[in-house]
Amino acid sequence: MSDIEERLAELERLGLRRRLRTVSGPQGPRVLLDDEPVLLLCSNNYLGLADHPQVREAAADAAMRLGVGAGASRLVSGTMSIHRELEQRLAAFEGSEACLLLGSGYLANLGTIGALAGPGDTIFSDELNHASIIDGCRASRAEVVVYRHLDTDHLERCLREHNGKGRRVIVSDSVFSMDGDVAPLGRIVELAQAHDARTIVDEAHATGALGDGGRGAVAQTRLQGKVDVLIGTLGKALGSYGAYACASEEMVRLLINTARPLIFSTAPSPPSVAGALAALELLEAEPERVASLHEAARTLRGALAEEGFAVKQNNMHIVPLVVGHSEAATALCQAALERGVFAQAIRPPTVADGTSRLRLATMASHDTAELCQAAKVLADAARELGLDRARLGEPAALGERVVPRGSGHASVSSSPPTSTSGSGDTSSPPLARVV
Repeated sequence: MSDIEERLAELERLGLRRRLRTVSGPQGPRVLLDDEPVLLLCSNNYLGLADHPQVREAAADAAMRLGVGAGASRLVSGTMSIHRELEQRLAAFEGSEACLLLGSGYLANLGTIGALAGPGDTIFSDELNHASIIDGCRASRAEVVVYRHLDTDHLERCLREHNGKGRRVIVSDSVFSMDGDVAPLGRIVELAQAHDARTIVDEAHATGALGDGGRGAVAQTRLQGKVDVLIGTLGKALGSYGAYACASEEMVRLLINTARPLIFSTAPSPPSVAGALAALELLEAEPERVASLHEAARTLRGALAEEGFAVKQNNMHIVPLVVGHSEAATALCQAALERGVFAQAIRPPTVADGTSRLRLATMASHDTAELCQAAKVLADAARELGLDRARLGEPAALGERVVPRGSGHASVSSSPPTSTSGSGDTSSPPLARVV
């Protein structure tokens, strides 16, 4: 057996082997998955714009007028007029001086973090930040201090303890993709100002879902202009592909000159940019889409609660059903799929050991009947597997506490929060995990 075969066999043994599923046709509430019709309950197409006729027409028209690809990086000959147009529209939408398009959210985080911190600097990162933020921190070669999830008291202690001479950056998701909770951005910005730190906020799962007209959590907390860099994506609520960084004109000039993923990647394709531009225009013209998303979230949450799942009633469109073991999450996913509902099982390393889950996501285009039926299907699937629905749900509703385990990911425990070093030694927990 080769080393590759051994690694694949080990993933299989741990219940962590993955495969690609194929969706036929456009993204929407109902799709053909591996040639079988299903209700889609795990897409980030939050506003249902990926298959909107105006978005599709705009992308097709751009392909005919401008071609399929940009042909070069932004700093060579890849910056086209349509890039500039979308950047201007996004800056106005986010209440920012300037905006810079990048190839993906992953590249945007990698490039922005690396531009603002390097050797001799310190980054303060929420323990449940997205993998793109984690990788950006690692690639920067700065010291990384990981503070407890949403715990600004812990963040404040970390800032006081790690007060070296280098630059300091606080980075956080605004809406956390796997738990659906929201960062305390107001307090984070206060601490950044008090401790001479810059802030990077990733709005990937907040744009189109929170704030006035879907402008995100930064706008919702009235922090426009107070966050140093706002990262957004074109690939979720805006239904296309790509990402952007909104910041001051000075900061954008710095990113143009130092963000390696921008410098060394081909510019976003004209069709994807045009599609995002059309989606943004629809969002601005029809802000009621955000209200429809909130209504869908409340409907699903209410139906799940009626079926006995541990979820809270609010407007958040991401609904995690934490199962525990990866095998159980996979089995629940498969049982629901056999009943016509696709809710993907999320397993390590995306989430911590022992917190595998179904990550449900509503769309503005889901209707009430679909969501109520989905809740019933999930309840029937859990019952078939002998799973206690009262113990399946959101970490907050289950009364659990996220604790770092030293592996670069977090896990759930009901014990008081502690921290570990990168070596995994728990004998003498430091103030924070430094990686």
